[in-house]
Amino acid sequence: MNIEVFLTEAEIAQEFAESLEARDLPEKFFYWFPRSVRAWLDISQNSAAAGFRQCWENASDHAQSLAADANSTVSVISFGSGDGAKDRLLIKALEHAGRSAKYFPVDASQTLLELACSAAEDAEIETMGIKADISSPMHLVLASDAAESPKAFLVAGNTLGGFDPLDQVRHLAECMHSGDRLLIDGEIFHEAVLAHGDDPAMRRFALAPLATVGVAEDDGELRFEHKRDDRHSGLHLVTRFFRADRDLTLGVPGEPTLPRGERVFLNFRYTYTPEAFRWLLAKHAGLKILEEIVSSDGCCILAVCSR
Repeated sequence: MNIEVFLTEAEIAQEFAESLEARDLPEKFFYWFPRSVRAWLDISQNSAAAGFRQCWENASDHAQSLAADANSTVSVISFGSGDGAKDRLLIKALEHAGRSAKYFPVDASQTLLELACSAAEDAEIETMGIKADISSPMHLVLASDAAESPKAFLVAGNTLGGFDPLDQVRHLAECMHSGDRLLIDGEIFHEAVLAHGDDPAMRRFALAPLATVGVAEDDGELRFEHKRDDRHSGLHLVTRFFRADRDLTLGVPGEPTLPRGERVFLNFRYTYTPEAFRWLLAKHAGLKILEEIVSSDGCCILAVCSR
């Protein structure tokens, strides 16, 4: 298994300790711990994620048009690859369409990256994993430069929604060259989004990093709140935080405490109206939307873009 490392385990462990102290856990820590991986896999494989799977299955029907030069090998770079299940759908479709592909899953989670690489190798896909923090513009560039064009950049499973989408989508666009394609999905805002805080699987996922260091849900209050991003109409986000009901000692080196009444912010998740998602890509990032795929349940939208 070949994995290029731009983010070491020592670095991410140090960042976790600093984030705990700052009471604000960024996106990557929700996929780093074994407990977090299990919680994420439960969500990604349940019925709520069916719309995303359907979009990527439908995208596979158009695999032959994903790169401009039909005679070249396509470099498939997946930012926030997770276990790579959606990526493999597309790569196998490329192969069935007569296109050869090299696969570059990119993730901060060693466990998920190993799952993606192992499954791809079992499917006889040429693979090199890249351990990196996709919230870092530098890491995005380094990961992009690991492969030759034409490239198909994949951002699946509403990965964009775990970051500031206005910043992140521009950084993604800057990685692209003529002939490259970006396949990116987003969750369409709907009433079920407001019920995420009532879903036991979503609550386990949200609390998993804190649960790993000894915090139980009955040690305080886990809350989900719906907000709107006033920078543009149609940008919705759900924020999550945990408030301690008693003084807690955290199971990390140094045994730091979380005093009663203090909050730890547990990142957020953006969803969009279809119009806002198109605006992000076309107007804000300056990309051309070549094709759109919407799931039959109307909960997921996937766009194929070029520069």
